[in-house]
Amino acid sequence: MAKSQKLEAFLAQLNEVRDQPNTEKSISILRQVIGSKYSVAVAQAAKVVGKHKIRQLAPDLADAFDRFMTKPEKTDANCLAKSAIAQALNYLDFAESSLYLQGIHHIQLEPVWGGTTDTAPKLRGICAFGLVRIHYPDLMLELADLLSDPESEARIGAAHAIAYSNDPRAIPLLRLRAKVGDEPQVMSEYFRVMLDLVPEQSMEFVAQYLYDKNRQLQELVALALGESYQPQALAHLIRWYEQTQQEELQAMGLLAIAMLRNEEGIDYLLSLIKEGQAKQADNAIQALHIYRQDEQLWKKVDHAQRLRNQSKR
Repeated sequence: MAKSQKLEAFLAQLNEVRDQPNTEKSISILRQVIGSKYSVAVAQAAKVVGKHKIRQLAPDLADAFDRFMTKPEKTDANCLAKSAIAQALNYLDFAESSLYLQGIHHIQLEPVWGGTTDTAPKLRGICAFGLVRIHYPDLMLELADLLSDPESEARIGAAHAIAYSNDPRAIPLLRLRAKVGDEPQVMSEYFRVMLDLVPEQSMEFVAQYLYDKNRQLQELVALALGESYQPQALAHLIRWYEQTQQEELQAMGLLAIAMLRNEEGIDYLLSLIKEGQAKQADNAIQALHIYRQDEQLWKKVDHAQRLRNQSKR
């Protein structure tokens, strides 16, 4: 049977077992697919095994992971199989640190136009989760290294692993990484983790970046503060909003205030509707649209608008 036909046959078999993957026949098919050389099919099988927590196939997945580490750019292009396997093994509570260590250190350079690209950053992030989950003794060393990874996806993976660890001891790593600097989107991930794990200690540190020269970073910091739901974020957001002169940033500031879901913040937005300039009132109403299903709040918005109209007569 030709290679493409064999792969299609495996994929067809996987479609047949998805609904009832725990039967003896289905497990036999999954084991056969996992043992094959077709990384696309193995990746799909791994997802089925992980989703349905078929623990008896964990050794087969681990063997396949090792197999795809041999000439990986040829046997497992784009790290499809290895990433899916590592994710599935996390779902299966697989506890062999050697596999996750191999994955977190793996770099897979594949040819692209004009050079090569690393296709393994996602895998490194997934394996960081694995090391957190099994309480690997030297976890902080591994996370520190991953935070300095050249690929932004891997650095974001490190931040998410720190969040999953729920361990405040990792916060200094994130603060140092933020001070060194990073892409705005990645920086915002660091800030979200800080605000989630140690909000009181992180508030001042994060809020200072509202005044960064990078406008995109300012927007993302405002959103991170809004998503934190921390009452102490309100004063920082109001101060920043009242200082900035850029209309887009002003609109983002009011949205972040609304996102806090804080009574004082909502009162501030209502005051702008009643007494602010026309653009301020419009932006405040737009920000409060995240509460459009809240009838009581919208009665307050309508009331504020009526008061505004009356004052202008």
